[in-house]
Amino acid sequence: MNLFTDIRVLVIENLTEMQAEGVLPDGLDFANVAVEPPRDAAHGDMATNAAMVLAKPAKMKPRDIADALAARLLKDDRIELADVAGPGFLNLRLAANLWRGVIGAALAEGVDFGRSDMGQGRKVNVEFVSANPTGPLHVGHTRGAVFGDALASLLDFAGHKVTREYYVNDGGGQVDVLARSAYERYREANGHAPEIAEGLYPGDYLVPIGEALKDKYGDSLMDQPESVWLQDLREFATEAMMDMIRADLASLGVKMDLFFSEKSLYGSGKIESALEDLSSKGLIYEGTLPPPKGKADEDWEPRLQTLFKSTEHGDDVDRPVKKSDGGWTYFAPDIAYHYDKIERGFDELIDVLGADHGGYVKRMKAAVSALSDGKVPLDIKLCQLVRLYKDGQPFKMSKRAGNFVTLREVVELVGPDVTRFVMLTRKNDAPLDFDFSKVLEQSKDNPVFYVQYASARIHSVLRKAREAGISVDDATLAAADLSGLEHEAEIAVVKKLAEWPRLVEVAARTNEPHRVAFYLYDLAGEFHALWNRGNDLAQLRFLQEGDIATSQAKIALIRAVSIVISAGLGILGVAPAEEMR
Repeated sequence: MNLFTDIRVLVIENLTEMQAEGVLPDGLDFANVAVEPPRDAAHGDMATNAAMVLAKPAKMKPRDIADALAARLLKDDRIELADVAGPGFLNLRLAANLWRGVIGAALAEGVDFGRSDMGQGRKVNVEFVSANPTGPLHVGHTRGAVFGDALASLLDFAGHKVTREYYVNDGGGQVDVLARSAYERYREANGHAPEIAEGLYPGDYLVPIGEALKDKYGDSLMDQPESVWLQDLREFATEAMMDMIRADLASLGVKMDLFFSEKSLYGSGKIESALEDLSSKGLIYEGTLPPPKGKADEDWEPRLQTLFKSTEHGDDVDRPVKKSDGGWTYFAPDIAYHYDKIERGFDELIDVLGADHGGYVKRMKAAVSALSDGKVPLDIKLCQLVRLYKDGQPFKMSKRAGNFVTLREVVELVGPDVTRFVMLTRKNDAPLDFDFSKVLEQSKDNPVFYVQYASARIHSVLRKAREAGISVDDATLAAADLSGLEHEAEIAVVKKLAEWPRLVEVAARTNEPHRVAFYLYDLAGEFHALWNRGNDLAQLRFLQEGDIATSQAKIALIRAVSIVISAGLGILGVAPAEEMR
């Protein structure tokens, strides 16, 4: 049940009738006609921009369209008031029984209330985390992991078929550095002082790998040249790091559907195939690039390179795919990887990357546009930095990791549920401050607590009702007479519940799971406000002594809140609280 969709359908039906009767001209596009909550709740329950978006193409005054539309909408029993405001916005007030129907829908559908078929089964690939397999995941990866996993769940809830994917960067020079770092820990395991030269990975997390290498090779690799052991140690250390990364993700409740190896692209012909596809479209050529911005011509030595004509697909400059020495640039395997995604039949691609990849966006979008002939959209979401604090002071770095705070440390300090929710309390492209003390505070200022406290309070009411012999199963509550729910505080909760199906679709359409966290906070706020009003007004209390029917009606309302909180937290990957400890 989506009231906003239902009323939009009503608006479109009336606009179509206005066309048939000659009030509006034919050929108008209703795609941008929206029905949404008004900016000021005092103006009504919903507002439509129909008159504003149709005025110009219809060559009519917005108010003339709005007045005619309002008169028609008032003939429908669902509309109590249709008021034209300003230049032509149309504010609507709905019949009270329509709002109460939201409670029954939530009780009947359970946590599937708000689930949408908007995605129509479109296949979406969400690639996220994709950290180099050279160490444990750090707090920056944590934000990307939570965002990507919540986005995948949101898209699934909105009717898409989603694949969660991790791109293992195991084809570059950083894996050689990992192997050399592991070798030093292997030497340490054999009784020698490790020589952690500049550029190697210093973290203690490599100590167990050194021990494992000793168990496997004994001292047979000691004092051997790099050519003897480098390849074996690359594979051994990479797999060990990926085991660590999988465990890190599991501690956060993240499970990938696929780990794709960059190394598998080399020597397989996949890079060549992708570039041949671009070449067949006239997008690969031999040429030289102009000097980078800010670099004087005399400091720039032009080199003949193989270039991708990315400027034809929205990029600022063409991009090299092969170096002058014949080796691939880092961009070439990335092109091949996305070509592989397209070949696998995905209808949409989403990459979740760190903020330092901002310069990567246009070139990768250009490549996907060219490879798919513009048929497969690519959305790249950049996650900004996370600043860690404890009691308002910067949180110290981890010795074990070498120079950063690990994902595991964050989870161990505050738990996976708190970690996940807090990581979604800001939009992905805004910096986020994570204070280990504040995220555990029991106050309204802590959104995790505020939402979970609402869930726990509702469960406490349900327990007390059962103890009082009142049936509060969903089927019984769905049959309750809700006509007595008339107080403005009760209606405010119902109206916020009614926004949930629309919120799901808006958040999925924009790839913004933080909207779910924001909505849950607002919903919890309406519930807590109703609870607090009940402290002053006995008639608003959920348990009405000696009046089972009224109690069940009021409990039906808050049980619907509990259902939506559970559904929303489920999208975020957070378990709803049944009691606060």
